[in-house]
Amino acid sequence: MSIENLSREQLLELFNEELRKFSTETILFHQNVAEKLDLNSTDHKCLDIILRNHPMTAGKLAETTGFTTGTVTGVIDRLEKTGYVYRDKDPNDRRRVIIHVHSDKVEKEIHPLFTSFSQSMIKLFEKYNDQEIKFLFDFVVRSQSILREESKKLK
Repeated sequence: MSIENLSREQLLELFNEELRKFSTETILFHQNVAEKLDLNSTDHKCLDIILRNHPMTAGKLAETTGFTTGTVTGVIDRLEKTGYVYRDKDPNDRRRVIIHVHSDKVEKEIHPLFTSFSQSMIKLFEKYNDQEIKFLFDFVVRSQSILREESKKLK
């Protein structure tokens, strides 16, 4: 199908459909990663949040995800059981729990699962010039903001 002769309305409808497919493929990819790690998809994505923000408190993870503290406790329990994270008491406030990452385990078991994907994405980005990449970056950042806001509305 050529998109060149589509009206704006048709183009936006088609684009929205492709974004839905993209979202589904992303979820399925991460579900497969999670299964390789013996995690469920929620725990896998929480681990991703922890990896990007570690060390972090359990409260911050609850705030970031919008999950209850009880849900976060379960997530941390499961991640600790699989050996990806460990808890530590905050030396300044013993009521707070700080989540740390076992970096060696992450490096050994998780990073290799993304090697092929990263290489494929690098090849894809080679097809775009710097201005196009900046445009795509802007689109992704703005889309993430919309998703965060829409998630809050659903709560």
